[in-house]
This record gives sequence, structure tokens and C-alpha cells, in this order.
Amino acid sequence: MKLLRPFNNLLLSLMFILLTTSLAIAQNNCKATYGYNGEVFTLATGSPGELGLLKELATVFNEKHNTTMCWVKAGSGKSLKLLKAKKVDIIMVHAPATEKKAVKEGWAIKRSLIGSNEFYIVGPKNDPAGISSATSAADAYLKIARTKATFLSRGDNSGTNKKELSIWEKTGISPSGDWYLITKDFMMATLKKANEVNGYFMTDSSTWVAGKKDLGNIKVLFKGDPYLINTYHGLCQPEGATKAQGYASQFIDFLNSDHGQKIIRDYGKSLYGQGMYNDAAYAKKYDH
Repeated sequence: MKLLRPFNNLLLSLMFILLTTSLAIAQNNCKATYGYNGEVFTLATGSPGELGLLKELATVFNEKHNTTMCWVKAGSGKSLKLLKAKKVDIIMVHAPATEKKAVKEGWAIKRSLIGSNEFYIVGPKNDPAGISSATSAADAYLKIARTKATFLSRGDNSGTNKKELSIWEKTGISPSGDWYLITKDFMMATLKKANEVNGYFMTDSSTWVAGKKDLGNIKVLFKGDPYLINTYHGLCQPEGATKAQGYASQFIDFLNSDHGQKIIRDYGKSLYGQGMYNDAAYAKKYDH
């Protein structure tokens, strides 16, 4: 019996770790979890999680730190709200103005440029609004509005939605009407909807690369405006209160490391034959 006591104690310890980890994961409404050991920290983001980049980054980090990451699927607007409410430890977002405000107000720290992609305006192959000849993103939007061609908006306060609205502001138009469809959905789902209804939509290049093989009705019609470069930053809660916040801070350091940057720069090459994100060195030229 005495010989069994150490084993029983070890078994009880392992069960306790698994139970507390499972409880932490359940409480955070995780879309997915990466790793099943040690401290749980929670990260909110949209497309980088949806497209698999986050999983690849988390796997490397968790193996080194014996941690578990909970991914909460949320657009940039919601991710920032979750961080402010202390419901997540770290976010990866693309909403520069709101990010800077968060740092200024003191509820987010370590705002760090981690990479970029860009926005494409896609639409029906016959391009009824003629945006392929547009001189800027705002000009493309003007053409769509004037022809009342079907346009899809996420309408969810995501980074993409914020960028879209800023372009409409440049045009002086407040879009409304039957031609302006609000999905309240994520990037890939809205892109697929645009394909179904033969509508225009502003998607990020990473999602387009991942989904284009299944999107036979639409194509990229406008890109190249520097205003459409889409920079991503990592932010976390102020350190010190919990171990999870400490790991969140370390994860931002990992994103900025040579190893983290290589993963970001190379992600997608083996799957799609081209990278889906640019690294921070490239993104720095367009950071604002």
C-alpha cells in the first residue's frame, strides 16, 4: 500500500491539473485550444485563427513554455472590448486608431507590429460597376454606389468593417439600400456569400488565397492602393496580476522574435504555394 501512495498522489495531481485546465478553457468560450498542459492563457483574434496561422504559432510557443492557449474567435472590435473587460489576456488585431487609444488609456500594453496583409476588392467577373479601372479604393466604392451594384459589408465592428467605413467616409457617401448587404459574419463566410450573390466585397488577401479555389463567380478586381495595406499588432493586458498575463506578454515577444517572424512570413507557402502574410519588417513601411 505504501508503494501505491506516490503513484496515487501523482495521479491526483495530474487529475487536478487537467480539471483546472478544462475549467479555464470552458469558462473562456474557446473556439479552439492548442496544448493541454500547464497555465492557460487566452487570445482573441479573427482571421489569423480562422486561417490556421495562430495554431502554428501557438504549437511552437506551447511546447517551449508548457502552456495551453485558448483561442476566442472575435474580430478586432470585439477583441479589443474583451481585452478591456479583462476577459482575454492578449489580442492580435488590425484597428490602429482604437489600439493606440487602448494604450493611451492604460488598459493595454506592448502594442507591437507583427505583420501585415492587404485588402482586395473582389466582385463579379463581369464587373458591372467597372471598378477595375478605379484609381483608388475610394474611387472603386464611388463606382459601386453610383451603379447600386450589390456590395457586402461585415457590419460587425471588425478591423475590416472599420477600414470599409473609413473608405466610405472618404467618398462622402453613407451606404444604404437594397444593394448594401450587411452580413454580421466573419471574413470567410462573407466572402462565400459574395460569391453566392455575385456581389462586391473587400476581403483580406490571406482569406482570398485560402478560399479562392472554391469561389468561381468572383475575382480580384481592385488592389494596390497603399491605404489597403492591413497591419496587425499584438497587445496584452498589463503584466503582474496573473501567470496567464505573463505568458501573454511572452507570446508577443515570441511573435517579434526571428522564429515567430519566420512562421508568419512563411505561413501558407506549403499549403497554397505562396505566403499569406508579410512580416513586420515589410509591414513597418505601412504602419500608422
